[in-house]
Amino acid sequence: MIQKLLGFDKQTMTIRTEVIAGITTFLTMSYILAVNPSILGTTGMDKGAVFTATALASAIATLLLAFMAKLPFAQAPSMALNAFFAFTLVQGMGYTWQTAMTAMFVEGVIFILITFLNIRELILNSIPMNLRYAISSGIGIFIAFIGLKNAGIIESNPATFVMFGAFTPSSVLAMVGILLSGVLIVKKVKGALFYSILICTLIGIPLGVTEIPEGFLPVSMPHSMEPTFCKFDFSEFFTLDMAVVIFTLLFMNIFDTVGTLVGLASKTGIMGEDGHIPHVKEAMMSDAIGTTIGAMMGSSTITTYVESASGIAEGGRSGFTSLVTGLLFILALFFAPLFLLIPSAATSGALVLVGVFMMDSISKIDMEDMSEALPAFITIIMMVLTYSIADGMVLGLLCYVLIKLFCGKHKDISITMYILAVLFLLKFIFA
Repeated sequence: MIQKLLGFDKQTMTIRTEVIAGITTFLTMSYILAVNPSILGTTGMDKGAVFTATALASAIATLLLAFMAKLPFAQAPSMALNAFFAFTLVQGMGYTWQTAMTAMFVEGVIFILITFLNIRELILNSIPMNLRYAISSGIGIFIAFIGLKNAGIIESNPATFVMFGAFTPSSVLAMVGILLSGVLIVKKVKGALFYSILICTLIGIPLGVTEIPEGFLPVSMPHSMEPTFCKFDFSEFFTLDMAVVIFTLLFMNIFDTVGTLVGLASKTGIMGEDGHIPHVKEAMMSDAIGTTIGAMMGSSTITTYVESASGIAEGGRSGFTSLVTGLLFILALFFAPLFLLIPSAATSGALVLVGVFMMDSISKIDMEDMSEALPAFITIIMMVLTYSIADGMVLGLLCYVLIKLFCGKHKDISITMYILAVLFLLKFIFA
């Protein structure tokens, strides 16, 4: 029955190994339980409700993946898309979090449809590889910048826009966290980011950064999701800006999920010579369903986590690994007070290291061909300087189409890219 439901092969796998792998994956990615409420909380969302939504959405998506795809992967809110939600849609574009969550919900529904109809390949294949690498790298730098900004390591300056911040308890704690995260990862400690956050939270107590409320108890019943559950606002939905937002969300989710699935599949040895991944459609469908349900509960877009590689390294090879990870996310619901105690400065190390991980694709960009290198560079730098993942992607795509067109390399541009370029130009003209 386990083999049929979870792809567990008793000839080559053991329950003990799968359980250890599932626990390892959870510890490695559990930092999201602290980081996601911290990031989404900047929009005015209730952190307790977001914590519950994060844990439940992660559990549901990961359990769906376990039974549908039977792969040893885990899913949770994307570190790129929660940043897009909070810092681009809400703080940058001025949408309320309710409107932004509506966009997340609609994107999830569309993702379900295009996964079912196999349209995702058309969208994915229309984007040049160098731009895909640039998008991943740009998001990495953007996430790291957010971590530095939130801790006060980087501050605004009217003359130079940004500068090195003053030494405060928060910034010092964040610096310790960045260094500690790096050391633990170099030492190959399982769950390095989780332990770094935990240690920094403890260090933050004597520094006055970690505030322990009166009558604190580490265990409690799960927080209610009522403040965030189905709080959708469609009043600003039918606009060109919102259409671009939803496409960008969809676009990012497809690349994030597919890229991670390909990388993880290669680590497990299940990917065929032609690049085919068994049950990839089911894996993407669990992602899409998780995103839709998560948006209803009050969580940002779900994606497959590259941290699943830690469980694979421990020998996880079936959906049993994902089952264990999903159940641990459910168990985490009862430890909300501990996770919500963590100050944002303690999560800065995790954000910076996630940025480092995402930077690995920059080495794959073709820097010899300026018609490829310039759009990639524009994508990366404009994400950070405009404080907007969406603007960086749009400007990079426009630069790609225009430079190829003017250099007589129109064959490098797909029909889909032409359509996107026209839509993006219209957005800038009429915005």
